[in-house]
Amino acid sequence: MNKNIETGDLGEEIACGFISEKGYQVLERNWRFKHWEVDIIASRKNKLHFIEVKTRNSLRFGKPEESITREKMTHLKNAAEQYQYQHPEWKYIQFDVIAITLVNGIAKEIFLIEDVYF
Repeated sequence: MNKNIETGDLGEEIACGFISEKGYQVLERNWRFKHWEVDIIASRKNKLHFIEVKTRNSLRFGKPEESITREKMTHLKNAAEQYQYQHPEWKYIQFDVIAITLVNGIAKEIFLIEDVYF
């Protein structure tokens, strides 16, 4: 398997555990519609969270959250609109980012950046 895919999968696994401990319920992982994908869709306190997870093995190319582009966030928004259309019971939504830095496969830093505006 591709090293980047392995890193991303590990990051998403860590992120799911992290938010579960904070009271979120993970509803979907790697939810796709057409060519858009949402890493994690979770709920907490009657709000639906669309979460982009970025994981890095080093800071050589910058912090994980710095790699999120406007295009990626637009795709996330488009996917969220479709998900909400399919699940109209969710009235309140929020976009979040989880940034994870790994050292030897262990999470050294985990940041939850809530209510990302783009």
